[in-house]
Amino acid sequence: MKFKGIIFDLDGTLVDSLHDISDAMNTVLESLNYPTHTYDTYQYFIGSGLRNLVSKALPSTNNSDEQIEICFESMINEYREICTSKTKPYEGIVELLENLTSQNIKMAVFSNKADELTKKIASEIFPNHFDAAVGLSTEELKKPNPFEAIEISKKWNLKPEEILFVGDSDIDMKTAVNANMFPVGVSWGYRTEEELKSSGAKLVINNASELIEIL
Repeated sequence: MKFKGIIFDLDGTLVDSLHDISDAMNTVLESLNYPTHTYDTYQYFIGSGLRNLVSKALPSTNNSDEQIEICFESMINEYREICTSKTKPYEGIVELLENLTSQNIKMAVFSNKADELTKKIASEIFPNHFDAAVGLSTEELKKPNPFEAIEISKKWNLKPEEILFVGDSDIDMKTAVNANMFPVGVSWGYRTEEELKSSGAKLVINNASELIEIL
């Protein structure tokens, strides 16, 4: 099979955004005199959307739907201001995207991060590389729901099996399987190789240049 398109996850795959996300949430927690968390802990909160991260970060005694909603809005406001402050591409990613662009490989971003922030980060850090950057607009369409991935394949006029789905989490691998795309895990993100493989990854790569070899 000759792959003609690639859909990338964002956080933990293209960019290391752990510090900005953690800092924003800890600012909210500090403002409420709640305990904060380390970067290592936040690593396991990332992947299912920022609302879910807020729920995990709040104390169990202050975790009502109303409190989650209030803190989510505060977190988004904080994060919007700093979302590209410490966030950087992983090693080799910029060179990879330039190579793929020169080969006319179609590329898109699909993230569980809020749509507004996904588009902002993708356009500011990776200008002119992606045909689309799609984030979370409604909880029903959150990965591993494959709807948005399949919509991207339709826009490209490609069969799902002609597309690589590249991510760092079990959620990404399950999305790829659900969309009938080829699941490729990356080992440099926020989850383990074992978790990726057990969730459906057909390959796990250790550096960005290996993606060229797959193509």
